[in-house]
Amino acid sequence: MSEARDSRFIADNQRQVERLSKLGWYHSIELPDGSVIPGHQSIEQLRTRVRQFPIPEDLTGKRVLDIGAWDGWFSFEMERRGASVLALDSAKNTRLLEAKALLGSRIDYHIGDICRLTAKDLGTFDIVLFLGVLYHLKHPLLALENVCGMTRDMACIESFVTDTTPDGVPSMEFYETAELRGQLDNWCGPNIACLMAFARTAGFARVQFESVLVERGHVGAFRKWNLTEGDAPAPQILCVENSATHDHGFSASADDYLTFYFTHSAPDLTCDNVFPEIGGYGSRPLWVAQTGGGWQASCKLPPGLDSGWHVAKLRVSDSRWSAPVQIGIDVDQSSWHPSGSFTLQITRVADGKIFEDHRIRVGDDSAISVWVAGLPADATAAALSVRLNGTDLPAIWLAPPSESRQINALLPAGIAPGAGAVSVVFGNAETQLSKIELYR
Repeated sequence: MSEARDSRFIADNQRQVERLSKLGWYHSIELPDGSVIPGHQSIEQLRTRVRQFPIPEDLTGKRVLDIGAWDGWFSFEMERRGASVLALDSAKNTRLLEAKALLGSRIDYHIGDICRLTAKDLGTFDIVLFLGVLYHLKHPLLALENVCGMTRDMACIESFVTDTTPDGVPSMEFYETAELRGQLDNWCGPNIACLMAFARTAGFARVQFESVLVERGHVGAFRKWNLTEGDAPAPQILCVENSATHDHGFSASADDYLTFYFTHSAPDLTCDNVFPEIGGYGSRPLWVAQTGGGWQASCKLPPGLDSGWHVAKLRVSDSRWSAPVQIGIDVDQSSWHPSGSFTLQITRVADGKIFEDHRIRVGDDSAISVWVAGLPADATAAALSVRLNGTDLPAIWLAPPSESRQINALLPAGIAPGAGAVSVVFGNAETQLSKIELYR
């Protein structure tokens, strides 16, 4: 039974508020001399909350963000384990500053709203603590997206929840006034399935249910896949595009999604066995389906990526990783300049359908053909990309060995007309740019 709209829980909460007002502290704080500042939650209760998550005892060299730090016990505990800690709260708490002085702590303290802060403001952290905060927010999913963008490895998420198992249909209660325990700052109550779905939707690659303690759900959310690369054949990426605009434009400040088109022999691919990775972070697909003789998988652009060029790739089931595909995030695509070895040379560029030189039609079913000299005889299409304005178009076909070999690649339907430049990439070798015109 949920605590919401129940007079017994409201009365119990009022008794807790009265006790807290007498104590003054919510967190108990153990001082260096062994004495304890008593708080509403005992040291053992606080330790029990931390034990719900797989946080290493030794955090030496790690950076931790504690969101909703309040009196600071969790911040001080992470510092005790060796981490560099930033405590964040929406309002200044003098008790945290008092405890910091008594402990001789070196944690940093920042006042701000997690719904309005991103990695650009605070940087990124190996571990983010998001304990007892989400249900106090009017915009919980927005906050989780910001949490995800600041997390490099794991976020520890604790929230009031309305059930005890992760098996239900995702749902959430909304509290317009003081329906939850008579408090005005309680806005929502997700069930566990909803809390986990929120974390996946926010951009975390893996989300695991940890526990429920007294209507507080605990979920671990991870940025990277916990997978060992398999030895089955890798998928072959045919094209990568922005899921909405069908071009190569991506922005970290937008809610952008990316679609992979690829081929693989597996007959039963789903959101649970396709593993995209962009910029080193996993992103769980929200759509996987067969299309045009192959597959498509759409996923969220991982939050928190810096502007610049990033590698996108994917694997399925127990396969190897696909060949990497370069994409740009918040970049001026016209500014791309190849670097490295120019051992290859473009001898011709043409439209992949009508073979008009240096003029490539864009739109539905468009393609490009490039002829390259200098490729080794054992080169394969899977190892080649045509790079258009810095973004890779994976080769879908390579002509048999000859002095100059034809490479075909597909263009996303939403590519805009205008001037362009292409190069060809094979391993560490890249050709110089060849100018083209894109037209409709």
